[in-house]
Amino acid sequence: MFRYFFVFLVLGLISCGEKKAPVKEEERSPNIVLIFTDDQGYQDVGVFGSPNIKTPNLDQMAADGVRMTNYYAAQAVCSASRAGILTGCYPNRIGIHNALGPGNTHGINDTETTLAEMLKEKGYATAIYGKWHLGHHKKFLPTRHGFDEWFGIPYSNDMWPYHPQQGTIFNFPDLPLYENETVIDTLVEQSQLTTRITERSVDFIKRNKDNPFFLYVPHPQPHVPLFVSEKFKGKSERGLYGDVIMEIDWSVGQIMQALKDNGLEENTMVIFTSDNGPWLSYGNHAGSALPLREGKGTAWEGGQREPFIMKYPKKLKPGRTVDVPMMAIDILPTIAHVTESKLPEQVIDGKNAWSILTGERAEPVQDAYFFYYRVNEMFGVRYGKWKMYFPHRYRTMDGQEPGKDGQPGNYRYVDMEEIELYDVVNDVSETNNVADAHPEVVAEIKVLADNMRQRLGDSLMEQEGSETREPGRVNE
Repeated sequence: MFRYFFVFLVLGLISCGEKKAPVKEEERSPNIVLIFTDDQGYQDVGVFGSPNIKTPNLDQMAADGVRMTNYYAAQAVCSASRAGILTGCYPNRIGIHNALGPGNTHGINDTETTLAEMLKEKGYATAIYGKWHLGHHKKFLPTRHGFDEWFGIPYSNDMWPYHPQQGTIFNFPDLPLYENETVIDTLVEQSQLTTRITERSVDFIKRNKDNPFFLYVPHPQPHVPLFVSEKFKGKSERGLYGDVIMEIDWSVGQIMQALKDNGLEENTMVIFTSDNGPWLSYGNHAGSALPLREGKGTAWEGGQREPFIMKYPKKLKPGRTVDVPMMAIDILPTIAHVTESKLPEQVIDGKNAWSILTGERAEPVQDAYFFYYRVNEMFGVRYGKWKMYFPHRYRTMDGQEPGKDGQPGNYRYVDMEEIELYDVVNDVSETNNVADAHPEVVAEIKVLADNMRQRLGDSLMEQEGSETREPGRVNE
């Protein structure tokens, strides 16, 4: 009997020895939370200068983390911007332009590696709650591009039959609400959408507290039409738009509290930013990019410079402000560095900017940042303290009657006929064109731009790029 007991004892000890030891907290890969708003202006956060919108949770996040004052979205329009932050590529490199709608038959190519796919390879649980906007056909949905879960809408919330220009300019179908790959509802109003997205996010955190996760929260708001729940209706000094921002701030607070409640606060990187600047033609239903020039749909600072806050207590000292330029294309390689993930096999444009965020580096990781718009048109270049623009047509509300209460105003279009150069460090509002005074700077930037045109093209110059890739198409 003793012999059998001894055998069972040894086997039991061997079995116990084969069990994986729990991962120590200090060895666990950090969780990643990316909160991404829609059409939010540079000034629409308390710590970025809002005079009449209270954002206590975002202000606290900045106090506990890093605030970047020269962060740029990848492009000044919805789909292209999302393509940039999720792939680390200039959107024109991967063939995503403008804002995809229900009539488009293309989307993100399955040969591209998204942030979710990169992290999934490392064993991360992944979820997106909110607006996707990289193609609405099944092959383009987020669940086909690295996300385990999705709850939200496939494109912008104004692409529905209640658009103010429906029947004159647009003819949109019903707006579907998705659960993974199934349409679960047709939206006729959206006042509970921010709340539902927040509840899903909190639940995901609770369910995945024991393993690393990537949570992507691309809020459909404050893109028009504006909707807010009863919790925040009439609470802002800035009207309905301010109410919406206050609810988004509440959502940030709920996510932060969930991380804290589940013991994940220290080892979670939380990023807050937006896809592009405010849609100025909507007047009191639009945000503010002040003191920056212009807004959404332009390469001026107000179109692409966005509020950016990152909190990661385990690695980043609190309360720092970083003025070094950085772009959304740098997010993926930076997260790859922090999580020790493998970078995409295909060429990307972003570079690891972690040393900027920690304060170890005071110069940009890129020689320059290139500002494209529409169908692959290079409008401008950020180079050190300089921002240079090539001749192009842009839209403005300057001198125009703004829209009101959900109705858009009409843009005026301006033809820039000569190169313009601005010192955006000392002239953040871009009011003083100094191109004639700095011909050597203009010449340097031209060389950089010509090099990029050879790689990514420039339809303004009728130049093809040698490195561009095709988007996915439904007939492939």
